[in-house]
Amino acid sequence: MITRREFIGNAAVGTAGLAVASTAKSYARIAGANDRLNFAVIGLNGRGYAHLSALRANKSAAHISHVCDVESNILKKFADASQQELGYAPKAERDFRTILEQKEVDAITIATPDHWHTPMAIAGLQAGKHVYLEKPCSHNPAEGALLIEAQEKYGKLVQMGTQQRSSPHTMEIVEKIHNGLIGRAYFAKAWYANTRKTIGIGKEAAVPATLDWDLWQGPAPRKPYKDNVQPYNWHWFKIYGTGEALNNGTHEVDVCRWALGVDYPNLVTASGGRYQFKDDWQFYDTLVTSFEYDDASISWEGKSCSGMKYYNRDRGCTIVGTTGTVLVDRDGYEIYDLKGAKTSERKTGDTSSSNDLIGRDSMTDAHFMNFIAGIKTGEKLRAPISIGNVAVTMLQLSNIAWEVKRELRLDPRSGHILNDPQAMEMWGRDYEKGWAPHL
Repeated sequence: MITRREFIGNAAVGTAGLAVASTAKSYARIAGANDRLNFAVIGLNGRGYAHLSALRANKSAAHISHVCDVESNILKKFADASQQELGYAPKAERDFRTILEQKEVDAITIATPDHWHTPMAIAGLQAGKHVYLEKPCSHNPAEGALLIEAQEKYGKLVQMGTQQRSSPHTMEIVEKIHNGLIGRAYFAKAWYANTRKTIGIGKEAAVPATLDWDLWQGPAPRKPYKDNVQPYNWHWFKIYGTGEALNNGTHEVDVCRWALGVDYPNLVTASGGRYQFKDDWQFYDTLVTSFEYDDASISWEGKSCSGMKYYNRDRGCTIVGTTGTVLVDRDGYEIYDLKGAKTSERKTGDTSSSNDLIGRDSMTDAHFMNFIAGIKTGEKLRAPISIGNVAVTMLQLSNIAWEVKRELRLDPRSGHILNDPQAMEMWGRDYEKGWAPHL
């Protein structure tokens, strides 16, 4: 096994040769459309199972060659499930760097903790791999911008896992909105509700023998192992996670800005707190954040610990226009006139829940299908990183506004914070020595 420093250096030096070989291989695949792409699934505790299902659904074009996780029990459980569902056994690895050395791997999928998303994606690009990356695509705005640069430099595809971009009914209703269904759309409201429990007060403990704690931390500054962080509660620690706004708000805020046809706002505000429990949770459990544009606005309300629904839905969004309103979620949409009377609807027949932490669904299957077609035939991606990163950065700015307790004025071309050096210091993060992502 090579060291961290050797891996980073070798990846950069070897990029040119890998890119040439990979390009030749891609052209060969276009000529032979029946060839299957080799995928490695990295990060297996939750969302990785949706990746397994989606690649199985696309088995005529995709083959899972490797699965990877730093926790051996999680890895074994997933490897066993993979063999049962696929009918063959992908190779199991604990260190993703071993996978990136394998020339037969065409693409990696990343469902790791947030602090690993951008560093691992960039390493994949440098190794000549295409990347399917769960949201949020980055831990902080600086990483998102760097990832876009990396994708442009190394030329491989990066699809962000905002799978509602590949939902047929969502694509349909957004197109109708753009064509004037509700007049000029000018306001979008999104929400998320769940009944998460306390994570308690963690205690320092011996690292489990099954866990590579150093590799799990990766680019994050080193901390002692505590018993309430891994494998899920890292979401609520600032050094690893990004809070509920990025964990779940990304999906609906992305739909809102898609429907309104907007990118970075002029102004961001955020208010809320950790109200339900007193524990180690470092983010808010309740947040209201707003994004203001010249002639439109978006708001998102997150309630991590209250299951009170809006419109009888855990999550969703309303798009308000000059002649009506659209209510859309993962299960369909409804259209209302100005007086609030429903005029039509479309239901998929599915029922989603905010308690579902895996999300095996047809949207994810379709999102992977689009990613695979992008690699094999050049089909346009529905959530390329340049598009996916906008909603992610917006909500990371919400986190910053919440931290500094004031509104942020932005450059709408870049999302950069204007005239607030203290807030702009939070644009990036500190890294463990030798682990910072770079081009």
